[in-house]
Amino acid sequence: MGCSISASDKVEPVEEENRPNPYGALSTPQSRYKPSKSRQCTDVFFLILMASFFLVLGLFLGYCIVHGNIYRVINGYDNCANVCGIQNYRITGDPRFECVGRDRKNERFLLVKNLDYFGDSNEHVQRICVKNCSEYGDYRQVFNRCLPKKAVSAADSFISKLGWHDFFQEAGEDLLLTWREILYLCLIGFAFSVILVILLRFFVGILVWVVLVGVILFSVAATIAFWYLYYQHNDNEDAETSYLGITIAQRQKSFYLICGILATIVSFCVIVVIIALRKRINLVVQLFVEAGKSITAMPLLLFEPLLTLISLFTVIVCWLYFSLWIQSAGFLTYVRKGFFIFKSDSTMKIAGFWNLFSMLWMCQFIIGCQHMVLGGAIATWYFTRNKNQLGYPIIYSFYNLIRYHLGSVCFGSLIIAIVQLVRILLLILQRYLKNKTGRCAQCILTCCQCCLYCFEKSLKFISGYAYIRVAMYGKNFCKSGREAFKVLVNNSLRVTVINSVGDFVLILTKVLVVVATVIIGVHMLQNKEGLQYMWIPLVLVGTFTYFVAHCFITVYEMAIDTIFLCFCEDCEQNDGILRPYFMSKSLMKFVENSRKAMYAGNEGQSPNVDPNCPRRRQRRHRPPGKERRRSVGNAFACLKLSDRWNFLPYGPSYASIINCATALSIAKTEPSLKFTEQYYRLSAHILRLYSQTP
Repeated sequence: MGCSISASDKVEPVEEENRPNPYGALSTPQSRYKPSKSRQCTDVFFLILMASFFLVLGLFLGYCIVHGNIYRVINGYDNCANVCGIQNYRITGDPRFECVGRDRKNERFLLVKNLDYFGDSNEHVQRICVKNCSEYGDYRQVFNRCLPKKAVSAADSFISKLGWHDFFQEAGEDLLLTWREILYLCLIGFAFSVILVILLRFFVGILVWVVLVGVILFSVAATIAFWYLYYQHNDNEDAETSYLGITIAQRQKSFYLICGILATIVSFCVIVVIIALRKRINLVVQLFVEAGKSITAMPLLLFEPLLTLISLFTVIVCWLYFSLWIQSAGFLTYVRKGFFIFKSDSTMKIAGFWNLFSMLWMCQFIIGCQHMVLGGAIATWYFTRNKNQLGYPIIYSFYNLIRYHLGSVCFGSLIIAIVQLVRILLLILQRYLKNKTGRCAQCILTCCQCCLYCFEKSLKFISGYAYIRVAMYGKNFCKSGREAFKVLVNNSLRVTVINSVGDFVLILTKVLVVVATVIIGVHMLQNKEGLQYMWIPLVLVGTFTYFVAHCFITVYEMAIDTIFLCFCEDCEQNDGILRPYFMSKSLMKFVENSRKAMYAGNEGQSPNVDPNCPRRRQRRHRPPGKERRRSVGNAFACLKLSDRWNFLPYGPSYASIINCATALSIAKTEPSLKFTEQYYRLSAHILRLYSQTP
């Protein structure tokens, strides 16, 4: 069932135990995700609405199945409504229906004559069930139909001009001949996809900067080439003159001039943008690294898109099957003597649109479930300090989806499905009015279609982040979407860099896997005897490899989006001093006050100086290694002064507490200090000093 939850209930570390230490302070909480008991089902109304919608779909299908026969569409029926290839039932009591109910088991093919006269009256159309299409000289068999040779010859002529005569038969022979190579290449493509994930895990920084440098070099090279062609392309006095009196050479020179100017502007903008956004590009690289760490910790995430792909394929197959039943439904209607049709009523027509919308809704629902599961699992990984105690985040995320948040997914998928249905209806209207309206009306419809397309893409983008926040906080879809939109607006520049540089790198990696697999396939098949069309198995292998790589890359995209949203939330909710960050030390470099959080100090003093700790050195510029050792030394020095602070007449100052809290945050990263007796002593004294400070 889908649930509303308090703002404080987010996916973050839960206290596993409150262990008192010898000095009276509570131990630092261990991080392990558990489904919160305070979660409630979100957007239940839309879950009930979806269940009711599919219940009505079941009623529509039952009505169509009762009044339909799927073989009416598959095999067709003759003038007397006798379905070809089956035994038909007789209708008695009316002499008009005496030809209805004939046995057509041996007549499996439908032949339709006078198609050129087909109209609303059906006066000239003749439908006949035949045993063999070859008995009629002007017709050829195509599946369960006998089509005129004129139409088939036109298609054959087109194929022959392309050199594809008997194309389908030869293509089938090629597939049978190369099935082993196809299997090997599919395995190679899968292996390349796995290697790709490993490369993204360890060498993503190099890959991103190689891509960006390649873009710069390509743009600069294109600029130089256009200007070179412009200066080398002199006007030819004897050149052919166009009807406007301008020589072709002059037109080409003008073309090179325009291209050179545009290429120069593009190159300059690319270089300036990359230099200006280099820090944010480094953030993209680090998000890739963190995404690789999360996938390494939860490798089963890579197989979740495969489950989504299978589910989507199942939904589409069911939609096609239901469409056949709906299309075949109808009531036997007398048109003229010896001619009957099956006419659909309004309920059957509504059932067709209902079935279409159910397919759109269900597809978006499945994609939303994938986002929710992946987002919840990766958010759990991010907000867990001890990554060795993750537990089963994928199972817990799936449990939260099924138990609490199905309604939110129903709501989000419903909005996108409605926009998609409006686009389809508008496209049908546009084609219907294509030859009945002027260019102005067609232009307006095209603009509406473009606006709806952009609106759909925007909804999908925001819904993805909304699902992540639902998994993190357990709020309903509207609140999560609003908060996600605020986060995206506040970090618009970061979002732009991530969705431009990150998506470009991911698309390039998919293309790289497909191209590498196809090149190996060319090498394997180039000397294959009897192979007529090498591109047929290569296209099949390339398509399979692309979908496999897409499944792996989809997990990376979702991991990057989730970690980025968690990163923004971590920066907003925590300060790194009294409320330590959940992010890694590498991500802390991109927080504006991270250096202050790591090395806090008093105003006007070096960030490393603690006025209450002994042996301080007034050095303002220290190497990072010395700063780290200095902070760890401050942690021990603060421990030694803790007893003195208890007897100070005026109590400790806020500056002392902040400095010791900073030392504590540094000590947590030291294996020699983390979770030791000194660590707990320092934590206890900070809490006690904070309570004593006025």
